[in-house]
Amino acid sequence: MCGIVGLFLKDKALEPKLGAMLSEMLVSLSDRGPDSAGIAIYGAASGNEAKITVQSPKPDRDFRGLDAELAKAIGAPVSVAVKSTHAVIRTTPDKVDAAREVLQTLRPDIRIMGAGEAVEIYKEVGLPEAVVERFGLRAMTGTHGIGHTRMATESAVTTMGAHPFSTGADQCLVHNGSLSNHNNVRRELIRDGMKFETENDTEVAAAYLSNRMAHGKNLGEALEGTLSDLDGFFTFVVGTKNGFGVVRDPIACKPAVMAETDQYVAFGSEYRALTKLPGIDNARVWEPEPATVYFWEH
Repeated sequence: MCGIVGLFLKDKALEPKLGAMLSEMLVSLSDRGPDSAGIAIYGAASGNEAKITVQSPKPDRDFRGLDAELAKAIGAPVSVAVKSTHAVIRTTPDKVDAAREVLQTLRPDIRIMGAGEAVEIYKEVGLPEAVVERFGLRAMTGTHGIGHTRMATESAVTTMGAHPFSTGADQCLVHNGSLSNHNNVRRELIRDGMKFETENDTEVAAAYLSNRMAHGKNLGEALEGTLSDLDGFFTFVVGTKNGFGVVRDPIACKPAVMAETDQYVAFGSEYRALTKLPGIDNARVWEPEPATVYFWEH
């Protein structure tokens, strides 16, 4: 029983409030997942800069001097902004892959949460309120975002086991449910060049979508594929650089509710996650249909 939320803004006037709105949504579902929580925030991409969000169990040691060492190793400007156990590394888009590879040598204990031109991902063990406060998520701005509070069923309670999972540039996924064929799908994806950090079934779902999009599918088409290729009970909420998608399995036993106004599209595991959104009393509110893909793009 996990809690998931998502918010896709249509009205640019709400962008300064995205972090506060999404945080409030997630905190309201704290009792659905006591062990870990996380949020992905998408900001406007400039095209001149890329970001890598990283986590360290020893941030004082691993983040000290990292900007200079990494800049020297990849031959490009690097900045490092530390937020508690996480840091956002900024560099030029053409150096992201090199930076990721070098990080494994310079700081072996660092773990990459996600990378891209728009996304920042913050996740840790603990309740949503603690995670929100630790990283100052209420103050963040952006265009859309997704969040998750976890009750572990398929793997250990660790930072890497928390959601969102990101397996492609500016791509991430949160999940409520359990996949029964994730081991088989993982083996197939590894044969196609995908890499995995955990044994979590949700990472397999994220990698499945990244793999399909790498093979030319758009987000909607990739989500359609989950209905035939992934077995189990699931509700997925997905973020991409420009988009936001939702899909439920054909049985759809996991709770879900959506709302749409001229200002936003919102998702919550329960309606209480939506009650403080502006204009919710006049929103179109519905339960997403089983085996039906919903997605929006800027």
